[in-house]
Formats: sequence, C-alpha cells, structure tokens
Amino acid sequence: MADRVPLRAPGGRRLTARQRVLLTELEKLFLVEGFIDFTLDDLAAKMHCSKSTLYALAPSKEQLAVRVVAHFFRGAAEEMEKRIADLDDARAIIEAYLAGIAQYLNRASPAFMRDINDFPPARAAYEMNSRAAAAHLRSFIARGVEDGVFRDVHATLIAEMAGVLVESIQSGVVGSRAGVSDAEAFTALAELLLGGLAAPQ
Repeated sequence: MADRVPLRAPGGRRLTARQRVLLTELEKLFLVEGFIDFTLDDLAAKMHCSKSTLYALAPSKEQLAVRVVAHFFRGAAEEMEKRIADLDDARAIIEAYLAGIAQYLNRASPAFMRDINDFPPARAAYEMNSRAAAAHLRSFIARGVEDGVFRDVHATLIAEMAGVLVESIQSGVVGSRAGVSDAEAFTALAELLLGGLAAPQ
C-alpha cells in the first residue's frame, strides 16, 4: 500500500499523544459514517473537543478529511508490511498482501468509500495507495518468476494487467460493473493472479 505519511501537525510539529488518539477516533467515525456531510461543529461535538483542537490537526474540514483518509492508508501500509515481513515465497506474499488489503478495506463502509470517490483530494490519496500496491505486485510477480514459483510466460504483461486491475478497483469501475466491494475485488484478484501464474508441479 502507500508509503507512510509522517504524523505531524500543521507547521511541521509532531502530533501529541492526544492528537494521535483524536486522529484514530476520527478515522473510526469516518469509516462508519463517511465524512462529506459533517461540519467542523458536528465533528467537534462527536469528538467531545473544541473546533480549535481540530484546527490544530488541519486548517479546514476538507484538509482534515484528507488527513484522516491518509491516516487510514498509512495504517494499511504498516499492516501489509507486517503481514509479509517474514514470508519468502512469492505466492504466499501475494496471497497475504491481497488478503490483507481486502480485510483492511472491509473496515470501510460504503459511505466512506463513496465519500472518498466523491472528494477529489481524498480520492487522490486512494489513487496514490493503488499505484503503490500495483508496484508492489509487479515486484512480487518478478520475484516469483526469478524463484521459479511462477511461470515466466507473459509474467511482465500479467504484472502490468494486475496494476491496471488495482487501479480499476480503486476507481470504482470493477465494483460498479460487478456489483462487489473493493475488498471482494481484491480477494478475486488474488485468486486470479495465483491461479494464472502458478508454475507446473
């Protein structure tokens, strides 16, 4: 997933412990209810804090939304790194990586995913995340071919196609046409890749 985003407040200061907790609580709220319809007054009331406390995280509601979305994907990056850290087999890495993405996205409600799609700055964070995921998949496939786990037939092409599919999942094209969530689409991508690339036994 996407690279880590430094936990800093506006002006470059490191977030306090309280601000990190607040960011996590905002993420939980957004994952369930989305974020576009909230005002800063709404968020302050739900978080039991002042608007100035929220302004210390970001100078506007829009920038706060982007910050929370980025926090969500930063958490995804850290979780995926943990999942594959001790794995050596490319097949196991891809399976764990895509299953992890699917499981992580299962936390997100349709409202949250819809708001990301409808709010260009938040969508840009998801797009960056998808490009990073596609790049990781390409490297995993190349490693599998090197190790003899995957067939070398059109492996580069398949890696590029996987990248296109990741971006199509992110853009909502796959979900809207197939009637599935992004999490379900990533699970299906894992099955497609691992089945198609498997080397003869």
